[in-house]
Amino acid sequence: MLNSSKLHFMARITPQALLNQSKRKKGPARISATTVFFCNLVVVVIVLSVVATYKHWSQRSRNQPISGLSTFEDTANSFADSKKYDLPGYAILNTSKGYITVELYKDGSPMIVDKFLDLCQKEYFKGMPFHHVIKHYVIQAGHGQGLGAAEDWTTKGKLHSRLATSPKHEAFMIGTSKTRDNTGFELFITTAPIPDLNDKLLVFGRAIKGEDVVQEIEEVDTDEHYRPKSPVGIIGVALKHEI
Repeated sequence: MLNSSKLHFMARITPQALLNQSKRKKGPARISATTVFFCNLVVVVIVLSVVATYKHWSQRSRNQPISGLSTFEDTANSFADSKKYDLPGYAILNTSKGYITVELYKDGSPMIVDKFLDLCQKEYFKGMPFHHVIKHYVIQAGHGQGLGAAEDWTTKGKLHSRLATSPKHEAFMIGTSKTRDNTGFELFITTAPIPDLNDKLLVFGRAIKGEDVVQEIEEVDTDEHYRPKSPVGIIGVALKHEI
């Protein structure tokens, strides 16, 4: 009985009414203003995060080469320092009058010391004569046969009275001439404080033993050009890290 009434009611509903009812059910739900605000806020936060991340990595990529260069320079400096301290610090000159022990100034004159050590390893000083000896001034060794630098200084009036002196040019200092000519690397050992050699001599060491040997060489007989009448020279050079 109920089913018959229900069917009769549904038959009275027109198709247009059903269509309107279906549209009302499927209509979009209204979005509140609060929901829209929070959605926009989330978008803004995401955008700001992306921008901040980009700036961070961009700055890091720019700084990385500088940091790498600094690390390379530190490593190079450390290597140079370790190399410097691995070099021998002493040279023992075996002369025809005895031994002269020289302390090398690796910190004060690194380039000259490097050159000296290289020549020692090549036996450059083996058989080198002291070809000019000037008492109370300097003794000079080298392979040159012409006018010695020490004699040249004296002929130009460089042999002055010993007054105020630089500690760099006290007695028993070891150096080489600043003037580069065809005579090669020559050795000078001062036998007295020389205040006027700052523009001539590159000091790279000092005799700490064998000063008496230097004085004995200084006392040999020479001619009028300060050349020894009897041969005196360097037999060889031994390099030492410690003495």
